[in-house]
Amino acid sequence: MDITFILILFVIGLIGSLLSGMLGVGGAIINYPLLLYVPVLLGFTGFNAYQVSGIVAVQVFFSTLSGVFAYRKGNYLNKRLILTMGIAVLVGSFIGSFGSRLLAEEDINLVYGILAIIASIMMFVPKKGKDDIELSDVTFSTGLAAGLSFLVGIGAGIVGAGGAFLLVPIMLVVLKIPTRMTIATSLAVTFISSIGAVAGKLSTDQVPLIPSIIIVVASLIASPIGAALGKRMNVKLLQVILAVLIIATTIKIWMDILS
Repeated sequence: MDITFILILFVIGLIGSLLSGMLGVGGAIINYPLLLYVPVLLGFTGFNAYQVSGIVAVQVFFSTLSGVFAYRKGNYLNKRLILTMGIAVLVGSFIGSFGSRLLAEEDINLVYGILAIIASIMMFVPKKGKDDIELSDVTFSTGLAAGLSFLVGIGAGIVGAGGAFLLVPIMLVVLKIPTRMTIATSLAVTFISSIGAVAGKLSTDQVPLIPSIIIVVASLIASPIGAALGKRMNVKLLQVILAVLIIATTIKIWMDILS
């Protein structure tokens, strides 16, 4: 494998995982389009949608695991929410990832585009101020959390994502979870989701080994740094950054789908 190509993959992994730790997403919303488009734009042989979804699934697994460790000492991880959403999203992600082999490449990109549009809309739904509530007083609907997580898991499993870019707005807007608890807890839920996604992708031979290892190494370096930065940044700024990233990805994906 060309050393330049290796460096490109490493940089992509660094960018995605740094943002993953900062914003509580698994990095898929950034790495999926980067892996799909950047190598081709730079003159290299690109990955197909199956390979990209496989690489992203493995990357999300390790980056979220690393991010959870960075948050474990705080009081931001809601164990009941992690258990409720984690089980549901795990089942959904395995179903989606295992079944993704039956879809055409264009269908996988279409699913990604639809998920990104939904996430973009949800980020701009007015959110009632819950950031002043004591973390120990946080409550939520168990049935609603489980049902939405299962649906997210199916779609996210198809594209190899952990689903955090949808789980985050669901926690903020629908379940009314405080922002910092959302960021930390979503990492844990996304990690559980990624277990199902990786299992499905591996069982259907959608994971290129060497590129995945490169992305994972970058993830282990950058994700804890991102998590440390995230705990120090302004809450509103974090939300704006996440919204901008989702919108930018949505526009690019749909431009390609419609072209």
